[in-house]
Amino acid sequence: MAVRVPSVMRRVRSAIAGRPRLPARLSPRRVRIFAFLGLLGPGLIAANAGNDAGGIATYSSVGAKYGYGLLWTIVIVTISLAIVQRLAARMGVVTGKGLAELVREEYGIRWSVLATSAVVVANLGICISDFVGAGAALGLAGIPAQVSVPIAALGIWLVIVRGSYRSAERIFIWFTIPFFAYPVAAILAHPHWGDVGHAIVAPKLHSGSTYLVLLIATIGTTITPYMQLYLQSAVVERGVREDQLGREEGEAVSGAAFANLIAAFVIIATGATLFTHGVHEIGSAADAARALNPFAGQFAETLFGVGLLGASLLAAAILPIATSYVVAESLGYEKGIGRRREEAPVFVGLITAMIVISAIVAVIPGLPVISLLVGVQVVNGVLLPINLFFIWRLSRSRAVMGGRASRGPLDLAAGATVLLLSGLSIALVLVTVVGV
Repeated sequence: MAVRVPSVMRRVRSAIAGRPRLPARLSPRRVRIFAFLGLLGPGLIAANAGNDAGGIATYSSVGAKYGYGLLWTIVIVTISLAIVQRLAARMGVVTGKGLAELVREEYGIRWSVLATSAVVVANLGICISDFVGAGAALGLAGIPAQVSVPIAALGIWLVIVRGSYRSAERIFIWFTIPFFAYPVAAILAHPHWGDVGHAIVAPKLHSGSTYLVLLIATIGTTITPYMQLYLQSAVVERGVREDQLGREEGEAVSGAAFANLIAAFVIIATGATLFTHGVHEIGSAADAARALNPFAGQFAETLFGVGLLGASLLAAAILPIATSYVVAESLGYEKGIGRRREEAPVFVGLITAMIVISAIVAVIPGLPVISLLVGVQVVNGVLLPINLFFIWRLSRSRAVMGGRASRGPLDLAAGATVLLLSGLSIALVLVTVVGV
């Protein structure tokens, strides 16, 4: 006799199509959890990885220096990031190839090697800063970085190298949960929500180089090259079918919206406390967490630290993966999360090397983190326009995308986004190098 499958189970199986079969017996609560996780994936992970330790420090500096005055930029960034993430996800689903592989095939090995070299340098620098961020976050609880950073590094390595793609993806999604600490911290800061709304719809612009630098940095730190590189390659490895394209694009867009909402709450939390009480200079995200204590209480400091820990761990895991994806795709090596060293020696070896080097450097006393981030910012500022150009050109190519090539409003919006972000990225490089 045929057994009727409950509708909720059909939705679960549809949501996680192509994934390993779930256990035969699941409680209703676990069914809902699996269904929810099935709708999340590379888009959410990539966007939130952009809110790393450097990003949180930038948003904290914006809130401390100008209060809610730069919240309007988050709206622009959200639209731009959503467009870029949607195109990256679309290319991954339609072509079944990562961005670096497509660049190598369409534009030759020279462009691919150039982009790859820049990615390795920039990502290593960011990865070091994120392990520093993880150590600083746990340092708020009295745990020294010399203890916390090696443990974090080992845990991340085991997740990536010893697990499967499916298990790693779920752990990365769980890493996004600490981001919810920032909205709670913002609420505890008791902002004037009317002022928040007014700053978004009727921004007050300022003159001066400091305002310009923070404006550009706010946009630049939210859309970084490794995010798109990881997203497209992860979509390929996830095995998303073309008939699931709409869902994957939707997840990429919603991931961008969630990540930038978190960025807005960081600005609101620091704007309502630090800016209001005259604390306008923040050296790091951990400094921002400590500075919240006198104005919003110990609980707000703890929440800010929890958010920083989640942000740092997620980025520290994604950066080695994104780097290894790019190198493997550019040079034609085997790749894949969960692959053993004998199956993908270059991919696994580079992940291991990045984690080990980053963890070792991160525990060096007196490490000039700010100078490191400035150098990385310059490299990323040069690399981002190149990546965006390739994403735009490839996404509109019928030879690559067939009937899924971008046309009409989406293509126009993508072109405008590339021009805007490239201009701002170049401006940030000039401001950083020249010191305007």
